[in-house]
Order: sequence, then C-alpha cells, then structure tokens
Amino acid sequence: MGKKRRQFTPVFKFQVVMDLLTGRKRRVELLREHQLHESTLERWIRQFQERGAEIFVSEDGAGSVEQERLAELERVIGRLTLELEAAKKASSWLKSR
Repeated sequence: MGKKRRQFTPVFKFQVVMDLLTGRKRRVELLREHQLHESTLERWIRQFQERGAEIFVSEDGAGSVEQERLAELERVIGRLTLELEAAKKASSWLKSR
C-alpha cells in the first residue's frame, strides 16, 4: 500500500514561501522542519512568482476586461440590429414594386 500524500493549505504554503523570501528561515530549515522535498518548495515558490501579481489586481481592473468585451458585444448587436432593420425595409420596398 502506497503512502498517502500530504495536503497543504494555501495559507501554509504562503507562510512557508514568505519565511524563505523574507529570510526568517533558511531553505534547509524549512525543508527539515516541515519534512518537505526540495521540488515541492521550488514548485510553491514558482507558483508564488507566477501568480503573485494577481493579488494586486483591483476588482475594477479585473472587471474592465469583461466590461470592454461586453461593450464590444453591445456594439455588434447594435450594428446587426440596424442591418436587420435596413434589410427588412429593403425587402418590403422590393415586394411593393
């Protein structure tokens, strides 16, 4: 029977990475204290570096991309509505001739 993998909370991972990055503890101390493998700690650090900037995105900033997309879709709908109305008028004009 294999070992059951340990699961760590995001808060725990954050604290371990911060202990390393702030210099509170050395890498070797963290690995021994928490019985972690070097690759596990490296993965956590890499994830922190890749996604750390996400915490500084304001809710308004995150929504602006969605708002821009919504505005673009509304413009397309408006244009298509005008085209449809013009096609209906042209069709009725041609039928009456």
